Amino acid sequence: MRTIRSVLVHVDATPSSAARFEFARAFALRRQAAMSAMFVAWPSQPPIHRVVTGRRAAPPRLKRAAADYTTSMFDNKLAESDPPIRWLESSDADTVEAFCRQALYVDLLVLGQHDPSTLLPGNPRTGFLESVLIATDKPALILPYEGGFETAGRNVVIGWNATPEAARAFTAALPWLRNARHVHVLEAVDESEQRHVGDLDIAQYLRSHGIAATPHRHHLPLTDAGEVLLSLASEVGADLLVMACCRHSRLRELMLGGASRGVLRTMTLPVLMAH
Repeated sequence: MRTIRSVLVHVDATPSSAARFEFARAFALRRQAAMSAMFVAWPSQPPIHRVVTGRRAAPPRLKRAAADYTTSMFDNKLAESDPPIRWLESSDADTVEAFCRQALYVDLLVLGQHDPSTLLPGNPRTGFLESVLIATDKPALILPYEGGFETAGRNVVIGWNATPEAARAFTAALPWLRNARHVHVLEAVDESEQRHVGDLDIAQYLRSHGIAATPHRHHLPLTDAGEVLLSLASEVGADLLVMACCRHSRLRELMLGGASRGVLRTMTLPVLMAH
């Protein structure tokens, strides 16, 4: 079973950032995992790293109002946190690169869905989330910009299409799946593919981990895999969706696949992605 010992949450000046921070802190406490929170802003200014102990620490002197505001949002929570939470700040010109450098040293990323109605100075631009997902191989738990998700992981839907990316997403989800009350697997089925007696499959894989799951099979091709996944999640009342973060190359530029983009745009429940 995969063990999560360290979590990195992205914070910004949006209203949903505080809820994302609290979710990550509660998650880390339950699993006795180290937690870091990172604020990313621009224009460029030297990165600052600090560890906040039990005493209240003076906020860093940042020039940008958005950075000051964000720091003030979390300063008391950081000072009161036990164990301490590492606070990271960076205003590198390449915000994705700055965040992904820190992502190398953690087991799980906690990110937020882009809120199109919030346009605050210093907040990550549209595409930050997608770029981070492409640039790092770390699993990411993405939270919607609205709603509460304290129960995330009790009722889980898994998207399965027999690809390495889907297998990595399943592995990343094991800490949730082992404790889930209900697990549903949406499997894309290609009837033209030759199957042999005794072949391994996703049902056997789940059973080997002690996970009982309800199967849902759809014939390929799925016209919109993301829409089908979200529809099933709504139908069964899921509070967590697990899926591969699909990507493809176009003109030498990596981009998210259509299913991933669609889910990130319209999701209303936490989504665990890996690629």
